[in-house]
Amino acid sequence: MLAAGLSRRAIGRQLRMTSRTVKLLADAATPEELFQGQWQGRPSKLDAFKPYLDDRWNQGCTNAWRLWEEIVPLGHQGSYQRVRAYFREKRLSPGPVTARPPSPRVVAGWILRRPETLTETEHLRLKAVLVHCPELDALTGHVRSFGQMLTERQGEQLPQWLDAVRQDNLPGLHTLAAGIDRDRDAVIAGFTLPWSSGVVEGHVNRIKMLKRQMFGRAGFDLLRKRVLLYT
Repeated sequence: MLAAGLSRRAIGRQLRMTSRTVKLLADAATPEELFQGQWQGRPSKLDAFKPYLDDRWNQGCTNAWRLWEEIVPLGHQGSYQRVRAYFREKRLSPGPVTARPPSPRVVAGWILRRPETLTETEHLRLKAVLVHCPELDALTGHVRSFGQMLTERQGEQLPQWLDAVRQDNLPGLHTLAAGIDRDRDAVIAGFTLPWSSGVVEGHVNRIKMLKRQMFGRAGFDLLRKRVLLYT
C-alpha cells in the first residue's frame, strides 16, 4: 500500500489500525523486528524447565517428545507443543537460544533456604546457575555449612569452616571470617551453648519502642523535653 502511493494515515483508516501500529509495520525491514514490545519475554510455563532442556540439548538429546516426557514428572504442566516450539527456535536461530537467567535476588533465596525446602524445579535451575559459576558454587557450600552449624549447634566446627573460607577467592566471605575470628570464642559459645540473650534483647527493643512513642526519636527536641520534665 505504501508502494502504491497511499499515506500512512490513509492506510490506517483503510485497515482500521492505529498510527502506531501502521508505523511499526511499515518501519520493520524484517519479520524479526516485529518480535518486540509487551509480548516479548512474557513468562511461560516452560520457563522453569528451560535450564534442564538446555542441558539435555547440550548433551545431544534433541528429541522434543522425549524431553517433554522427561519434564512432565518434574512438574511441567504445559503441552508438548511448547517444548517443540522452543526446540524449533533453537534449530532455526542463528545464535544460541537459552533460558533467561534468574535474578540475583531469586538465586540468593535459593542459596539461603534449606535445600530440602526447594522444589525439584528450583533445584534444577540452581544447579544450572552453579555449573556456570564456580565461585557461586563454592559460596553456596560455605553458606549451607554455616547454616548447618548454626541450626544444629556445631560450634566446634567453626575453625574448620573459617579455614575452608580462606582457601577460596571470595573477598566478601573473607571479611565475614575476619570479623568472626576477632571474637571467635564468643561465636563458638553462641553456636554451642543452649542459652540465649534473645529474651533480654526483646525487652530492650520493646522499651525503646515505648520511649519513641512517648518522646519521639533522639534529638535536641527530645533532650529539651527531658530537661524540662526533670527540672
